[in-house]
Amino acid sequence: MYHLIDGFVAYLQAERQASPRTITAYQQDLFAGLDYFARRRGKADAALQAGEIDLKLFRGYLAHLGQSGLARSTIARKAAAWRSFFRYLVREDAVAASPLAGLSAPRLKKRLPEVLYPEEVGKLVDVPGESPRGLRDRALLETLYAGGLRVSELVGLDLADLDLKQAHVRVLGKGNRERLLPLGGYACAALKRYLGEGRPKLLGGKKTTGALFLNHRGERLTDRGARLVFTNHLKLLAPDQQAGPHLLRHCFATHLLEAGADLRTVQELLGHARLSTTQIYTRVSADRLQEVYRRAHPRGRSRRG
Repeated sequence: MYHLIDGFVAYLQAERQASPRTITAYQQDLFAGLDYFARRRGKADAALQAGEIDLKLFRGYLAHLGQSGLARSTIARKAAAWRSFFRYLVREDAVAASPLAGLSAPRLKKRLPEVLYPEEVGKLVDVPGESPRGLRDRALLETLYAGGLRVSELVGLDLADLDLKQAHVRVLGKGNRERLLPLGGYACAALKRYLGEGRPKLLGGKKTTGALFLNHRGERLTDRGARLVFTNHLKLLAPDQQAGPHLLRHCFATHLLEAGADLRTVQELLGHARLSTTQIYTRVSADRLQEVYRRAHPRGRSRRG
């Protein structure tokens, strides 16, 4: 099984263009499941064959995970990893059919994404200072919000992807799908300052690199580095709030819908393959409109007896 998992990981990297976080999570999920299946079959991990995993055994595994107190979202991810793995094995003729084809995923409660108000986003992007890193951080935050980018898309940007004259950026998203995203005036201004004053100093004596966003060593900023940039600045603005940079992607979508953008346009900008993924933001927008109404309308609050 080990060589099959290695092949699957290579497939995720080369053909599916999966993010490093997804690949690591799937790999860990597969090894954890393999350990359970081998124990149940009374074999060593290395001796277990893919054909020995059937639907009954896998349902027992899901029950075991539930009894262990894992969140439904974690169990759903582990199930997704194994379903994807068996689809790969079928494709490679390693098994005749997937034993998990009839498996229904654990039902998840849909959580609405948290969002900031536009003025709060404005305060967040004003937090970074005037140092080279501060100029980079402001450009990074403005770009995340202006284009609704995923963090993996942001750190993968090269200088060649950016066109400040036309005010857009070319992004390579999930499934190797490319999209052209407009950039607003604030993002363009922040990027110009970063490219002119911040990036050359971060690059220092290093050889020229094509990466747009650099770390303090003059190398491409990593996914983890970009997340730290966001969380560190968010803590300065709101010490009690815990959120990742995906929050700005939620803000991007919600603010566009609140301003009258249609759902299909927002879907294209976000790079969602399915419209249903984007529709969650219509609920967020409706909830926010009700909140604003209750706060602003003279008779919008509950009547007091």
